Amino acid sequence: MLEKQNIEYEKAILVGVINKQQNEKKVQEYLDELEFLTYTAGGEVLKRFVQRVDLPNPKTYIGSGKILEIEKYVDENEIGSVIFDDELTAVQQRNIEKILRCKILDRTGLILDIFAQRAKTSYARTQVELAQYEYLLPRLTGLWTHLERQRGGIGMRGPGETEIETDRRIVRDRIALLKKKLTKIDRQMGTQRGNRGALVRVALVGYTNVGKSTLMNVISKSEVFAEDKLFATLDTTVRKVVLGNLPFLLSDTVGFIRKLPTQLVESFKSTLDEVREADLLLHIVDISHPNFEDHINSVNQILNEIGSSDKKTIMVFNKIDLYEQEILEEDDLVTERSSKHFTIEEWKHTWMQQLGENAIFISALKKENLDEFRKKVYDAVREIHISRFPYNNFLYPEHLDDY
Repeated sequence: MLEKQNIEYEKAILVGVINKQQNEKKVQEYLDELEFLTYTAGGEVLKRFVQRVDLPNPKTYIGSGKILEIEKYVDENEIGSVIFDDELTAVQQRNIEKILRCKILDRTGLILDIFAQRAKTSYARTQVELAQYEYLLPRLTGLWTHLERQRGGIGMRGPGETEIETDRRIVRDRIALLKKKLTKIDRQMGTQRGNRGALVRVALVGYTNVGKSTLMNVISKSEVFAEDKLFATLDTTVRKVVLGNLPFLLSDTVGFIRKLPTQLVESFKSTLDEVREADLLLHIVDISHPNFEDHINSVNQILNEIGSSDKKTIMVFNKIDLYEQEILEEDDLVTERSSKHFTIEEWKHTWMQQLGENAIFISALKKENLDEFRKKVYDAVREIHISRFPYNNFLYPEHLDDY
């Protein structure tokens, strides 16, 4: 008989600010996402604190009154972590830690912690370690209380470096070593990709937790790890898929997120080589999420950063089984009708209409519209394959129905 396991979540609170760049509604959206990130990392959010700040306080990021309010709540509820939605400087992090006397994290630190949990392969662990060290380097002064300057006097004179400088040098050396290691692994993986021959390459891209791994399992009949948590997939998985008698390679990549730390984009550029070298992108979107349009923009922005925005792309709107529009009562004369009241059919006649044949609505979990999805992918892959091998067109029928 299996013993029942009680998972203990660490108590945490979230802190966000309203400013010129983000209004109250946007801050709440970000904090919803931050709460999901905290849950993924093993934390339980007890409360949120939001303050309107035009310019961040250079010492404590938020105002002194709000800091005292948070300090009181932390002491009364034995809070283990206080998580800020925006990136903190080393000085701000150190000052807040002194006041609150608990762990202080920002969004970047939290994402790095999740990545460290999820990294399974040597390659992924190396990339995460590099990102962690680059994040840690400017914050060394905030982490150690014993790193004061060495005292002078008898036996202490002469050339030398402070303890903080020693630690910085060690971290810089480690960063240089990890970059060399990644360069070597990149060459090995480049050779592996080169050995795949001239097969058409298809990559799944999209925001984190939109169902890429679930769709990968359905199409390739494989068992890629999938879970309803952010960044469930960190290691790129490549599978050979055959639709009809047409073979191609399908890769599942790491999910993107808003406010993605620059260290992670840099460290994971090599992982995103699968996206760069793909012939066709399947951009998966969770249409049931209220902010899916923002998610599309975030993914497009990162694709643009890695030079992949001009690739042939099929937009795959997933989780149609979970989509629920808000109902507007007929006698409601106050509420203005907006996109949150649209049905899926109404969405199809908005900007999505411009996508034409490059859009499909499915449910990977419930296996809805998957036949139509396979046909669309088959046609797109066939078109690329025939352009590459003009004399092979007679091998593959124009429609998957012929099989």
